[in-house]
Amino acid sequence: MRAVLLVACLLGCSRESEGAPGAFMPPTESQRRQAVGPIDALPPATRRALSPQGFEPLGPPAPGDWLAAHPERGQTFADFVRAGPNRPSPERKTIYLHALGPLPDAAPMDRLARQAEAFFGLPVRLGEPLSVERLRPTERRNPGTGVRQLLTTDILAELRRLLPRDAFCLIAVTDIDLYPDPTWNFVFGQASLRDRVGVFSYARYHAGGEAAEVVLRRAGKVLVHELGHMFGLEHCVYYECMMNGSNHLGETDRRPAHACPVCLHKLLWSVGFDPAERYRALEAFYRDAGLADEARFAAERRAALTE
Repeated sequence: MRAVLLVACLLGCSRESEGAPGAFMPPTESQRRQAVGPIDALPPATRRALSPQGFEPLGPPAPGDWLAAHPERGQTFADFVRAGPNRPSPERKTIYLHALGPLPDAAPMDRLARQAEAFFGLPVRLGEPLSVERLRPTERRNPGTGVRQLLTTDILAELRRLLPRDAFCLIAVTDIDLYPDPTWNFVFGQASLRDRVGVFSYARYHAGGEAAEVVLRRAGKVLVHELGHMFGLEHCVYYECMMNGSNHLGETDRRPAHACPVCLHKLLWSVGFDPAERYRALEAFYRDAGLADEARFAAERRAALTE
């Protein structure tokens, strides 16, 4: 129970010994529509924003994928609202990003801040860099690779103490590999559904000498995913979505950077942004960042809302 309520969901995790506790069955079209929640009373443009048209339903997982090892029931819009998630307020609406230790040159924090601001429609501030020595998390050498790793739960506990008064949430970004529990091999990132703190690592994004664009695309996906957890969003099982779980880099690379209708409805309920303006801001960011596919998707979605 603690792993769900206090530590939230994990993205890009791998247990040292994984099994398949049960088979995941993709939701039906009826179940997907029900998961979006009631939209009839919403303005026409908002209803179009939550239409399934243009979104790809999530299919069966391949061997080794997240849902093959961790079948999940999914979180509908109604489930989300009933859970009473954290919501931004005029006094507490800023997203804080902090570097934890030195970052690679291909990890510009200002770009991550711009992406988060466009995605969530909230102000984002770069906090002061944090040192590992200041947070003093438990460390280990990965039993298989010998790579240095930091324990995420220790990091999250210290980050809770650093939340500014005006912070909706705070996320740390590091280039040191992470693990959430001694029984896990690694984790790309971890965030809390309740405590409004999270952390993710670049360590595995550039281990193979990938191009800067690949590294930044991966980092942007994990950033919005972990921030989504802090809004109370659990893993999505309905559509191809930025809130899908991911068990390895290949799966991360397949996942889109956008929110599906179910998860977008949750964010709309929490933040209250204008969908067309949000897609306009995202399109501008993606074009500036050289992410042509993402920019094209945002432009198509914006056009669909203004027809």
